[in-house]
Amino acid sequence: MIKLGDYNKMTVVKEVDFGLYLDGGNEGEILLPKRYVPEGTKPGDELEVFIYLDQDERPVATTEHPLCKVGDFAYLEVSWVNEYGAFLNWGLMKDLFCPFREQKKRMQKGESYIVHVHIDEESYRIMASAKIERYFSERHPFYNHGQEVDLLVWQKTEMGFKVIIDNCYPGLVYEDQVFRYLHTGNRVKGYINTVRPDGKIDVTLQPTGRQQTLDFSETLLQYLKDNGGTCNLGDKSDAEDIKRQFQVSKKVFKRAVGELYKRRLIEVGNFGIKLK
Repeated sequence: MIKLGDYNKMTVVKEVDFGLYLDGGNEGEILLPKRYVPEGTKPGDELEVFIYLDQDERPVATTEHPLCKVGDFAYLEVSWVNEYGAFLNWGLMKDLFCPFREQKKRMQKGESYIVHVHIDEESYRIMASAKIERYFSERHPFYNHGQEVDLLVWQKTEMGFKVIIDNCYPGLVYEDQVFRYLHTGNRVKGYINTVRPDGKIDVTLQPTGRQQTLDFSETLLQYLKDNGGTCNLGDKSDAEDIKRQFQVSKKVFKRAVGELYKRRLIEVGNFGIKLK
């Protein structure tokens, strides 16, 4: 059985003037148009292709890689709008449809939105929805403190940034944990800070605890090596200056300085720090 809106490994059945036909099992033969056929492909070969629906709602294959697949959350730009809804560019010839009923506010051409990609149960079409809260996993999250995760930045709030964790759960990065520019749609690495009893998750953009100190101490050491062995920031420096220079908190900076000092790699003084 083929997976619509996803990647499938399929066998070439026959070659025709306008492409190849692939074995779609119960779905019958599925066309891979000629412009997507890898050079030298012949009947009997196996290809990994993405299956979606063409303009006539028939399954069709492509070797192109779209920006997302069914089950994904993604940040997509609106290509055009008509009386039925918006059509989003997801990297394929046929745009992804988001009907008005699945929009939180009327989508505008040229604007980008966080959406979830799914198969509509009634029409069996691949669609997008901006009402993404419906599609988060209902399972209780099981993460360890400090565990690395993939984040999609969702939206800015007064508390910080809402994010989508591992394409599955909502989470929050608090404002005082953000030491670099973030924008809706950014994909970044994050680290689990807290999983609360109600399932809400707090994440950071830096490794937590001892690992964070060790990671930044190596960054700071390399900075010193690349900048004549000196840094004019020290324990008494303003937190904003440290954030601007290194995108970490003053607390993390001081811990890293202490780590390097303990290893007898640096000297500390009113001038800042320098390599021994």
